[in-house]
Amino acid sequence: MTARKKELPPHPMDHLLRVDRIPHIWCPGCGIGTVFGGILAAIQKSAFDLDRLAMVSGIGCTGRMAGYIKVDSFHTTHGRAIPFATGLKLARPDIKVIVASGDGDLFAIGGNHFIHAARRNIDMTVICVNNLNYGMTGGQQAPSTPLGFKTTTTPEGSPEEPFNFCHLADTCGAVYVARWTALHIRLLTNSIAEAMQKRGFSFVEVLCPCPSAFGRRNRLGSALDTLKLYHDRSVIKNDIDTKGAVIDFSGEIVVGKFVDRTRQTFLDYYQTIVCHKESEENSAEATK
Repeated sequence: MTARKKELPPHPMDHLLRVDRIPHIWCPGCGIGTVFGGILAAIQKSAFDLDRLAMVSGIGCTGRMAGYIKVDSFHTTHGRAIPFATGLKLARPDIKVIVASGDGDLFAIGGNHFIHAARRNIDMTVICVNNLNYGMTGGQQAPSTPLGFKTTTTPEGSPEEPFNFCHLADTCGAVYVARWTALHIRLLTNSIAEAMQKRGFSFVEVLCPCPSAFGRRNRLGSALDTLKLYHDRSVIKNDIDTKGAVIDFSGEIVVGKFVDRTRQTFLDYYQTIVCHKESEENSAEATK
């Protein structure tokens, strides 16, 4: 007689997962699953009402997060996650909006949207998984690819200086800016939870292994080797000038919380203008 299969206890994150879509499609050793777990833990820690929480993503490996999380989610077109999220926030100001996407999606084709959402201080939390290349579409060069590193479109090495995403976010007006790696999962989780509590445009960058494309092409070894590199090179420097928040694989990989400030959001300014206009109209009506 065949023994009855023992039922496994539910996973503590089942209430946040579309379990019918598991297993995920991410490559073995990819850090995106770890980052996704950190996001789920941050949501759980923050105790947000899941009916008032939405995730928006663009195209790419990281963009698959929107398909696995069990909240209102939007898997949008390439580079357009932030404008979709902006429209959602303006239509439903009561909802907390998270954007989770990759470095190519957010800062190459989506770069202009990132700049102006931060400038306007749209109330959303943007999480950028930075694996230093376009992982899903073939390992091409991205705005994050370090100088001299190889991709399919720069087989002799990238001739371009990469963006410092944290400095860009800071300069454009983000109210919260932090960077961690997939190795710093507890610090990352706490940082995402903290960013979600901010009113305004908050930004968290996460360095993440891509062993199948970037790591293989640059002979970085396994994903574990990349995590060891993060361990050996990462230096926590909180509250520094973001110009100094460098990523140097032969020197320091600077991580930490760099910016935490308060300023009025786009909707704050918008409501001020609307109220002023209504006051003027009421005054004009009263003088008739």
